[in-house]
Amino acid sequence: MAKAVVPETARRRRRPTRSGTVLSEEIIVRTALRVLREHGSTGLTARRLGAALGADPSTLYRYFAGMDDLTRAIGDELMGQALAGWEATGDWRADLRALGLAIHASYLAHPQAAVLTASRVTGRPREIAVDETILGILRGAGLPDPAAVRVYHAFIDQSLAFAALDAGSLALTDEARTADERMWESTYARLPAESHPNIAATAHLLARRMPHSAYPAALEMLLEHTAAQLARTGGGSG
Repeated sequence: MAKAVVPETARRRRRPTRSGTVLSEEIIVRTALRVLREHGSTGLTARRLGAALGADPSTLYRYFAGMDDLTRAIGDELMGQALAGWEATGDWRADLRALGLAIHASYLAHPQAAVLTASRVTGRPREIAVDETILGILRGAGLPDPAAVRVYHAFIDQSLAFAALDAGSLALTDEARTADERMWESTYARLPAESHPNIAATAHLLARRMPHSAYPAALEMLLEHTAAQLARTGGGSG
């Protein structure tokens, strides 16, 4: 059975840790991000996090129901960082583009945490705020609710899927990532046209493009699709 989570007001009355820090959910989550950065997506444990905080590992369970609850809080933190750097302009297309790029950038700033959390639904306030914002942009642009939900689904899953994919690459060692990127020139560019005519014809373009994220291009495709839907339904332009 999961241990009961102590209310925030009760936690604040706790004594400082051995390092003199008074714990809070925010401090624990930010320390967890550091532990993930140093030890990778499989390296976050209660024991390791407790050591980083200067606290007994059992102390964590006063703030979170378990490590899975902490994982959700980390995902919510990444969503919160994305929303904090975003401002609405009233132009649905510009707003969705900026928000998508902000989400992608927030996760890539913490690639080990992104690998751990991108597939999770946190149900926490900042994730909910992002979802409310996206749906508000789409409905405000004039999309009927069924279409707004379809685009929302594609938008958020696309953002997180590319975040996980690109974060996975960033989480590799420099040596492994460089070897992968060079494969386009060391292997693909040397394939003979007789057996691989399409790759041979585009090898120079592949070598230039493939080391970079496809997310901005994919995002533009989704925005174009959304604009076409709006045009068919008589919604806003953009």
